[in-house]
Amino acid sequence: MNGTLAKSFRSSARPTIDVFNPFSGVSVGKVDAADEVAVADALRAARKAWRAFRFSTPAERKGLLHRLAELLAEDAEGMAQIICAEVGKTITEARNEVRRAQNTLRLSGDAITVLHGEVLPTAIVAGAPSKLAAITYEPAGIVGAITPFNYPLNLLCHKLGPAIAAGNAVVAKPSPKAPLAAERLGELAAKAGFPQGLFSVVHGGAEVAAMIASGDIDLLSFTGGPAAGLALKNASGLVRCLMELGGNDPLIVMPDADLDRAAQTAIEHRFEIAGQSCAAVKRLYLHEAIRDTMIERIAARIGDVRTGDPADAATVMGTVIDEPAAAEVERRVKLAVAQGARIVAGGRRRGTVFAPTLLDDVPAEAELVRSETFGPVLAVRRFSDPGQVIGEVSDSPYGLQAGVFTNDHALVKRFSRELRVGGVMINEGPDFRAENVPFGGIKSSGLGREGIHMTLREMSETKVVID
Repeated sequence: MNGTLAKSFRSSARPTIDVFNPFSGVSVGKVDAADEVAVADALRAARKAWRAFRFSTPAERKGLLHRLAELLAEDAEGMAQIICAEVGKTITEARNEVRRAQNTLRLSGDAITVLHGEVLPTAIVAGAPSKLAAITYEPAGIVGAITPFNYPLNLLCHKLGPAIAAGNAVVAKPSPKAPLAAERLGELAAKAGFPQGLFSVVHGGAEVAAMIASGDIDLLSFTGGPAAGLALKNASGLVRCLMELGGNDPLIVMPDADLDRAAQTAIEHRFEIAGQSCAAVKRLYLHEAIRDTMIERIAARIGDVRTGDPADAATVMGTVIDEPAAAEVERRVKLAVAQGARIVAGGRRRGTVFAPTLLDDVPAEAELVRSETFGPVLAVRRFSDPGQVIGEVSDSPYGLQAGVFTNDHALVKRFSRELRVGGVMINEGPDFRAENVPFGGIKSSGLGREGIHMTLREMSETKVVID
């Protein structure tokens, strides 16, 4: 498919980016690749649009976002088919993403009502002048939004929704591996009445991302890997950056936990979209007292995770994004086995389909434990002392989220206090996320937080007027 929103930024001589279905290898569409001129034109149009839009009313912004959500609802099945085809996630997962994206846009429109300021007195010490300080929030300006392939629609909406709600303009660059959903969202935004230039989509790889980061923007919002995030942060100079850079997230199961629920959560939070989620369970920490039982329960359930054509409603897990990604997962599994890990289930690859895999006795030095693996592999680490897990998780360069299964209140308090991560999910997996709740990590997992209410503030500038 070819979008129309950014027509004025295109040249007939510009190369195209072909998009292929990861399962079948069939071409599913193409988009025009941007160059320096196209990016500069998009940023220039965004600046022009923002100069007027910054004075729009909350009601006008809410109306635009709600209208976009309505159009997305009308186009829900078509959008889901696009996501299924370009990402390789199952049609069920794609439909769920479209549903969540609608919620993100609507909640962003509703959240405008909470972007209110306050009035503070200045005469707080003896002899100070008695004045009033009015603190308000104003639009930041132009937001550069760079998004990954795994949630091509909802992660873009998590940037677009709050940005528009705050009164900003947006220039977005989706992953070249899955650009079609973003292109379609741009078309729907134009149909919803977004002013020309307020939201545009440009396409390309790292070089286009760098052009945006170093261009005329006021805020950079990026979701991707730490290396790319650092490069873009350096390119952006003093521009404020919001970055979600992935994680190596643990699920910790204690002996007193509901083991059936913990086993099901481990499967759901690792094998969704073939393990390609930033907060998916990467490391499964099982207490020695229940390790064998948990491994048996998980292994028994893995057989129910049917793989195959993502477009088939009976498929539970689809593909990874491409052959190189599948080969990298395979390499890491083989290396872990060579280092002493034991394959309990899975471990096989067929093209871009990697079988749901469970490995026991994975050593701490294995890449599956040390760094983020984007694929359907559960790496089991055993422990007897909670302090061992807390130390290993907290010493990791990542710190996104953690899941803990226990009903021991003292342990809940200890894990919540001592784990150095951005979020601790109790009796839930680390991949749990609600659209309005702050989401993000510490250390190499990112800067700032997403989550509609918090992002709304992050994408605004504080102004103080004293009278």
